[in-house]
Amino acid sequence: MSKIRIVTDSTADIPPDLAAEYDITVVPAVVVLGSEQYLDGEGLSRAEFYRRLPAMQPLPTTAAPSVGVFAEAYRAALATADTVVGVFLASTLSSIYQNARLAAQDFGERVHVVDSGQLTMGLGFQVLAAARVAREGGSVSDVLEAVQSIQQRVRLVAMLDTLEFLRRSGRVSWAKARLGSLLQLKPFLEVRHGEVISLPAVRTRRKGLARLAGHVEAWGALDYLALLHSGAPEDAEALAAAADTSGLVLPPMTVLVTTVIGTHVGPRGVGAVGVLKA
Repeated sequence: MSKIRIVTDSTADIPPDLAAEYDITVVPAVVVLGSEQYLDGEGLSRAEFYRRLPAMQPLPTTAAPSVGVFAEAYRAALATADTVVGVFLASTLSSIYQNARLAAQDFGERVHVVDSGQLTMGLGFQVLAAARVAREGGSVSDVLEAVQSIQQRVRLVAMLDTLEFLRRSGRVSWAKARLGSLLQLKPFLEVRHGEVISLPAVRTRRKGLARLAGHVEAWGALDYLALLHSGAPEDAEALAAAADTSGLVLPPMTVLVTTVIGTHVGPRGVGAVGVLKA
């Protein structure tokens, strides 16, 4: 029986204990703070990053792992496996997928690369599904089918505290055009097939949290649920408490999103990722 290893990037937000349990290789992206560079998750804790983020000048930026870094990750994974399946951040949002795909070309059919069309746990749940099937002895086709199944059923909605960070990131075209109209509002968005879609904004945080709870309820029966935040744990925990968690394959997760995602969404964002029941 051939062994398959799963590789992803740090924007997947997979909890370290699950990454270790499923033997998932997580390639860190890079956060740039002025003249200092940090590998995502190393040298600067998420809690410290979000504590400092509101006052950071200049604002932080991010960089994708290089082709060489991905190649080394594949090489290390293949030392103990026959095949690698890599599932990565949406190609529309970063060069991470492109670099991962370029690195895979040197390994032929031993490395398969997938564009998740998602981020944070929208990506993470795809990776975990792949890892479970691989651990159960599934084939490469089985692993890829599991990823595709989650990809078709995943939903992600979020409320930002401000549009400023997303606008400055330059990753979302509508953010710059709509800045003036959203100065006094809380931006609302969803991510669908790699596209960040603007939803009607809300005037208050309280109304935004109520709308998020409404989205989670409207999704109906779920296999997986994660509540996300960028430095607003009380809001994520309130959403988790209000959600119907019966029937979940895993307990609901409350996730402080990676510093790479936080760089682009700013502090005190809150959101939810759900995977509809098959």
